[in-house]
This record gives sequence, C-alpha cells and structure tokens, in this order.
Amino acid sequence: MATESSSAKRWLPLEANPEVMNQFLWGLGLAPDAAECNDVFGFDDELLEMVPKPVLAVLFLYPITKKSEEERIEQDKVIKEKVCSDKVYFMKQTVGNACGTIGLLHAIGNITSQIKLAEGSFLDKFFKSTADMTPLERARFLENDSQIEDAHSVAVTAGETPATDDADTHFICLACVDGELYELDGRKAGPISHGASSPATLLKDSTKVMKKFIEKNPDTLNFNVIAISKRT
Repeated sequence: MATESSSAKRWLPLEANPEVMNQFLWGLGLAPDAAECNDVFGFDDELLEMVPKPVLAVLFLYPITKKSEEERIEQDKVIKEKVCSDKVYFMKQTVGNACGTIGLLHAIGNITSQIKLAEGSFLDKFFKSTADMTPLERARFLENDSQIEDAHSVAVTAGETPATDDADTHFICLACVDGELYELDGRKAGPISHGASSPATLLKDSTKVMKKFIEKNPDTLNFNVIAISKRT
C-alpha cells in the first residue's frame, strides 16, 4: 500500500521472513554481528522470553481493512497537530508495497547509535544523506534510488512464497526513542506516540499496541511480528 502522495511506482511486497530480512539488511551495510531479525511467535511471557535480547525495534505486519483505513484517516487529523521528539527518524511511503523496506529503514534509522553500519554502505550513506530532509523528501530520495530497489527485488525473490502485487497487509515499526514508544508508519501523517517506554521494556510495551490491532481484526490470523535484536 502507498500514501495519498504516492508515485506510480510499485514494488512487490517483502515477505515477513527474518532470514530474508537479515540478508537484506546485512547486504545493505548492517554489520552481521551488530543485529539480527527474529520471529516473535506469540505474546505469552514464555514466548516473549524466547526472543533474543536486547530488542532494538519491532516490525508488525497486519491486514489492511476498511476499518483500519477509516481509523488511519481519523488519526492523521490528530497527528498533524502533535509534536514528537526531533530525534525520531520518520519517512513517508510513496512507493506501493514498499512498507517492508520502509519498516526496516524506520527501525535502523532510530537505532543507529546502538548498531554498526559499514562505512560507505547504502545504509550509512542513506541516513547521512537524508538526516536533514523532511519525511516526504526522504520518501522521494528512496523512490529514486536504484540500489535499494534492486536489493528489495532480490529480497522478494528470496522469500518462500510467491509475491503478488495486490498485497492487503502492511508493515509498521515500533521503536523506543527518548523514552517513548513510537509507531512508525509511512502511510500516516507522522509518528504516533504510545507513551513511556524503555529499551528494556520495548518488546513488552509493543505487544500492548499490537494486541489492540489484533483485537480490531478478530476474524483474521494474518499477523506477523519480527523483532530486531542486538547481537551480544
């Protein structure tokens, strides 16, 4: 899915697959010994305990429904009036089906101080180049970059299921910045704060937000959760 300011460009959607995402990120410059993606198999305490710690960010895949679209439009009216920390890295989504890549960029962009990016790599150059841009300028920068488009295409083909253009699911990122839990969704007007959080409680705090999404869509099981954990 894309935003109301979208371009005509559409990619094939990225699979919610930690192995695919790891190869994608490592190939773009994330040091393999710095962080990795892992499945979160459920929200029970014992399942959350299985997730490698510390968790740096969370990716959440959920189904787009008529109800979720109506809620997004209402939220946008409120988001435009709110101010969030200027330390939050946020970008809009203008390319169709690019939400997986944008979710990963939101994750990495908000944890650069906690991880290693290879000097001169795509990720290193991308975040340095877009640091002072607006969210929409960052989206246009991504849209016009052939390297990330090629890497996304390779990652799509590495998935276990055939990709189709008509995806009805969407990735968002949940990250802790300046002691607050933020929902980062390139289809929305800006970051959404979900209250106080900390690196130690990020995963647990994120589950509360994700449970609300799931409760609004009781008739579907089309959800996936992936944690980006620091490798120690």
